[in-house]
Amino acid sequence: MKSNAQQYRTRLIGAVFSFSNKMWPVVKPVWTPLRMAIRFFTAKRVTSQAAALTYSTLLAIVPILAVVFAIARGFGFSKYIEDWFRQAFSSQPQVADVIISFVNSYLVHTKSGIFLGVGLIFMLYTVLMLVSNIEQTFNHIWQVKKPRSIFRTFTDYMSLLFMLPIVIVIVTGVSIFLPDRGLLTYIVMPSVFIGLYIFMPNTHVHVRAAIVPGLLAGMAMMGLQFVYIHSQVFLSSYNAIYGSFAALPLFMLWLQISWTICLFGAQLTYTIQNRADLDLEGGADALSHRQRLLFAVQLTGHICRRFRQGGQMLSAAELRQRTAIPMRIVNDLLFDLQAAGVIIEISADEKGDTSRYVPARDLTAMTLGMLIDRLEALGRTISTELNDNIDNDTQQQWRQLLQMRYRFLGECRTIPLEKL
Repeated sequence: MKSNAQQYRTRLIGAVFSFSNKMWPVVKPVWTPLRMAIRFFTAKRVTSQAAALTYSTLLAIVPILAVVFAIARGFGFSKYIEDWFRQAFSSQPQVADVIISFVNSYLVHTKSGIFLGVGLIFMLYTVLMLVSNIEQTFNHIWQVKKPRSIFRTFTDYMSLLFMLPIVIVIVTGVSIFLPDRGLLTYIVMPSVFIGLYIFMPNTHVHVRAAIVPGLLAGMAMMGLQFVYIHSQVFLSSYNAIYGSFAALPLFMLWLQISWTICLFGAQLTYTIQNRADLDLEGGADALSHRQRLLFAVQLTGHICRRFRQGGQMLSAAELRQRTAIPMRIVNDLLFDLQAAGVIIEISADEKGDTSRYVPARDLTAMTLGMLIDRLEALGRTISTELNDNIDNDTQQQWRQLLQMRYRFLGECRTIPLEKL
């Protein structure tokens, strides 16, 4: 007869296996993107980008809050904004007090003299630089190499700052009617991350791809808050050594972990949306020169043929479908072909607008030789002459090598890309 402990252990193992079998159909669609997100996250050293954003946030947090508080005061919402800020930093009341005092001092000094103009410019510059750094980091994760235009950068970011106080007031007002205010945190925190993952990258992000990462990031942030609050007892010796200064390094650590959580969620959003295109982990840089050239010829050939046929030009997704080249490589090669002057991107400069590609020259000039010559010349070129110290025989061999290359390119210039 089995003992009670053995029977309990057997039932527990059976329950775990039963639960795992029931949950696997739910977890399975996310498992592969999650595994790939972890691999990309570590390979790209995203934690270093989180550290850079931590420094930028620390530098810009006072000007950003000054803008938000100034807008809120203009609408009479300053009390709500301050209450919300203290509640958001309930785990770090010392940091909240210091930041609010800095913000109030900042706003007082910006009202007087020439500091009004200089302070306002510095305030807006710091805010725009931080949000621009966030956008660049998200674009790097999403393999987007085309940033927002200056006009869209200014309008998008300023509208975000103007809307933020209004949203905070609305959320604060809704919380009054909820029986449990803590419940609002479980709604707001994931919603903030979902909105961030959709808005920040300069590309079209599907809402369904951002839901699971937003929920996971929101739960992770709430867990971080819980650990931070309950770990204050264990940090008493740390506070005894550094005194009030201890709030700064702890706040920086909290920012670092927060940005790491945020960026991992952005990476997971990318892998969920592009799960069908993750068959090759690296981009075009991981390819051999030969395969890189063959893929570039394929892409340009399809673009030239569609241009000859007329009608709507091809997008990156349509080129991927026609060539079966992974999307990451398609995007990298299209960017290189644009930089080389082989193709031109047509876009309305709208975030959700699909970019399409046309030949950069007349089809008669779009030849294999032109493509090879321009791709090989892409990048920085240093002008040098053959060393005078090289003997005449070696110089002659170099000249013969260059002549062979010119003849090769000349023959390739007779091959139209639209025929390939």
